[in-house]
Amino acid sequence: MSLTNPFSRRLYLRIWLAVVGGMAVLTLAVGWAWRMAEEQKAQTAQPFVPPSREMVLRDPSGTEVLRGLSTRQPSQPGEGAEFQIETEDGRVFSMQMAPRAPRMDRGDRPLRPGGPGGPGKQGDAAFWTRPPFGFLWLLGIVGVAVAIGVYPIIRRLTLRLEALQRSVQKFGEGDLSVRVPEEGQDEVADLARQFNAAAARVETLVKSHKSLLANASHELRSPLTRIRMGLELMGGQQPSPAFREEILRNIAELDQLVDEILLASRLDAREADVGTVELVDLIGLAAEECARVDADLDASSSADTVEVRGVAKLLRRAIRNLLENARRYSTGDITVVVRRSPGHAEVRVYDRGPGVPAGQRERIFEPFYRLPGASERSGGVGLGLSLVRSIAGRHNGTVHCEDREGGGACFVLRLPVSAASAMP
Repeated sequence: MSLTNPFSRRLYLRIWLAVVGGMAVLTLAVGWAWRMAEEQKAQTAQPFVPPSREMVLRDPSGTEVLRGLSTRQPSQPGEGAEFQIETEDGRVFSMQMAPRAPRMDRGDRPLRPGGPGGPGKQGDAAFWTRPPFGFLWLLGIVGVAVAIGVYPIIRRLTLRLEALQRSVQKFGEGDLSVRVPEEGQDEVADLARQFNAAAARVETLVKSHKSLLANASHELRSPLTRIRMGLELMGGQQPSPAFREEILRNIAELDQLVDEILLASRLDAREADVGTVELVDLIGLAAEECARVDADLDASSSADTVEVRGVAKLLRRAIRNLLENARRYSTGDITVVVRRSPGHAEVRVYDRGPGVPAGQRERIFEPFYRLPGASERSGGVGLGLSLVRSIAGRHNGTVHCEDREGGGACFVLRLPVSAASAMP
């Protein structure tokens, strides 16, 4: 892991570093300004006294008259200069110099001692650092510079939060297609990814429920219309056995449709309780369901039991729907094969029907979708295979359709096996 990962993945670290870095720069700048101000203050409070130097005084003939260490004595501006010379034998002499004549500008006016070109030029060059106003100006300039430098860092982070806020607001107003740009790897990026995943899930569920409601309304209308027309044609007469049978068939169709719609809704709601998870013997379930539709069971390639962890009634419903779908379209025998592969258990349902075109093998698992020309076949409302896929998804499994050699189709339900049944 690179050293930059903790900082790129943690938003609070970057904000903290930006603030700490800005405060560090400000502190260093204030410390430097304080030092400069103190030095200027010390120079203003005490006149500069140069160190002692050896001085030699000679007469016109070059003979040495006096030799000693000279020291300049403190004096006020405009009083000239005074030196004390101390000889080796301890004698002390004093030498005084008259004040320097003021310098004149081009208009023969004396220059200020602290003006441009005057003796105070070097001292006045750092006036902006002298207390009290120079220090305050410097502190203000440094503070503004730090604020300007830190602002883009903080603003770049808050812009992403504002984008997330706008997206959440639009989503709450009903725009389910809104998504947030997923930039970076920090907490904001993780929140954006979670929001996008939740938004996609909600949008899918809403579309699914709308489609389910629209198709269910259409499918419910057909048997109800047939029942109403039959009652109107009866005209209060005693129903014939054929009519009674037709009424019962339509009622059974309504009952099956309502049952499948309710089960589809419960499977879509992940938090709904759909039953107890337990070890389920797929061979036993397949044998019971094969007996109902007169299908052949082939478990010769399996062990005595093939167990998976799941909800027994849901797995039974999945196998039953596959068998009923095969019986509805098959013109020959139906064979069910249960076998175990490494890590998975498979239930294969073979039929001798017309088969499924390659381009339709995914669409047949959509709710209320039926192959062209199959909508008027007796039984089935287009939810059976959709329920099989939902049940397989609830068990972390899959279902798909293949061609059967010699004609027909093969539906494969694949489920992860339990730890106990995974042993060789």
